[in-house]
Amino acid sequence: MTCDPASGRDAFLARIKQGPAIMGILNVTPDSFSDGGLFDTVESAVAQADRMVAEGADVIDVGGESTRPGAAPVGEGEERARVLPVIEALAKSCPVPISIDTYKASVARDAVSAGASIINDVWGFQKDAAMPATIAETGAAAIAMYNRPVAEPERDVIADMRAFLDHTLALSDGVGVPRDRILLDPGVGFGKTWRQSVRVLAELEALDDFGLPVLVGLSRKSFIGQLLDAPVGERLIGSVAANTVCLMKGAAVIRVHDVAEHREVVTMVRALRGNANG
Repeated sequence: MTCDPASGRDAFLARIKQGPAIMGILNVTPDSFSDGGLFDTVESAVAQADRMVAEGADVIDVGGESTRPGAAPVGEGEERARVLPVIEALAKSCPVPISIDTYKASVARDAVSAGASIINDVWGFQKDAAMPATIAETGAAAIAMYNRPVAEPERDVIADMRAFLDHTLALSDGVGVPRDRILLDPGVGFGKTWRQSVRVLAELEALDDFGLPVLVGLSRKSFIGQLLDAPVGERLIGSVAANTVCLMKGAAVIRVHDVAEHREVVTMVRALRGNANG
């Protein structure tokens, strides 16, 4: 595979058609909820990416701004300084496609120029008005996540998710982004109570009507801690259990910190689903 963004995009889209894929999380931040500060140099970030690829990651998702509740916003300049050197270093060997985790169109554009081929937007192309056009112009694959500014416990989260993603797709359709380059993410933990997070996973089939692949990012998140009374470092079993259910419900990609353990999950689920499908 070359470092051409289109090649990485096409490799990623072809991979998810073959069965569930694993996205390895690479946070190059000082303050992410689980691994902040662990991989905030180019050398440590590349070494972690290499480990995840060796363990079976199909794509590496590079993020330079923590999206945990209460995290301080990061300016475009600082975010670029964090992510671009890492993406450039990873792109030299291109063992797997690279994703940029950002909601800022200018950062996404520069990341694609540096070697990323997937734009992972936690605001579903709606936070930055330039994002839909940026996705169209770069030709990147894109992940649109359902997000809310604040949690409202009484809101029908499934109806709201459908409406949010309808608007997202209207925006991307309007600038000519092919739908076959888009994945949807139910947005566990983003502007949702823990019960609402559980519901969007329990009713993951609600996304089937869109006819697009689904990515689930639930690794080590707070709803697991609340259900199991477990701190961040003790949420592996809960993450594995929840991801297993989502894979059985048809999730195309799981975004995880613990790649080796989830590679075993994917292997087992593929075997079980294959047997069930004859």
